[in-house]
Amino acid sequence: MTAVAAAQQPQASPLLRRQNPAQQGQGLGKRQQRAFCLQVARLALRSLYRELQLYPKPGLVSLVDNGSHSDMDAATFMRSLFSLRHFFREVTQAGMAGKEFAVLRQLGIAAEQRMLRATAGVNTHRGAIFCLGMLCAAAGYCHGRGMSLSPATLRATLLIQWGDALTRHMQERAPDGNAAGLSHGRLAAQKYAVSGASEEAALGFPSLFEIALPRFLLTLSAARGYDAAAIDALFALMANLNDTNLYHRGGPAAAAKVKVLARGFLEMGGSAINDWREQAISCHKVFIQDKLSPGGAADLLAATYLLHGLSYLR
Repeated sequence: MTAVAAAQQPQASPLLRRQNPAQQGQGLGKRQQRAFCLQVARLALRSLYRELQLYPKPGLVSLVDNGSHSDMDAATFMRSLFSLRHFFREVTQAGMAGKEFAVLRQLGIAAEQRMLRATAGVNTHRGAIFCLGMLCAAAGYCHGRGMSLSPATLRATLLIQWGDALTRHMQERAPDGNAAGLSHGRLAAQKYAVSGASEEAALGFPSLFEIALPRFLLTLSAARGYDAAAIDALFALMANLNDTNLYHRGGPAAAAKVKVLARGFLEMGGSAINDWREQAISCHKVFIQDKLSPGGAADLLAATYLLHGLSYLR
């Protein structure tokens, strides 16, 4: 029985059981494994670049302007991207080998350190390292066992293979109440009792799989193009996500304002209206004026690009 045929049997499904460690990655030659991991890594980097080049993105850095940021620009993001070129390959390989979350986490920490060295201490991609890194690991796990890279299979793999560890990761707090070393997003999540990236991951990224990707695919199916699909997905995320970046910058009032503006754009029809670019630019100007930046939504938009691309890999 081939690996693909075996994957079609109920007992091989990730929905039913984990793989025996002794079987992990069997059936794939080392050259095949390396080639696939490189494919996924390139796709992850391309996804981050597509998020960077998209415009207009309210409050966010693009190739056109710096959005609401005075400490970073497109060149900062490009240096960050270059620093991550090995991480996505490594984390895909780790997923293919069925490594525990602790291993994936250490790879992510090392990637963050390289990113911060490349950007002189500016956090450009911490959230993306976590989110896209987990998706790459899931893709590696599935490919190594002849399973599909469909969104449903990838999400099930995240939850079954690493769900318990992700839940513990979500529940972690600074020792003895010391907040030193915690990200701005984690601090905002604690202060305002809202969900952050860790909770999203522990729940299998519901905002990604249930909001962003369906909206992205809906716009694509309407033949409005890739950029329009990304804008609609981004605004859908901003309308629904409790983005801790916004809570950090402006508290609950800022987060609520972003949701109102995003919902207004979508209720007008989003990219289906003729002047959607002008409407998005107007929103962008408001965000810049108020120094708002929906970084969490940007990370999940990059993850949407990645999910869509993974579905075409074989």
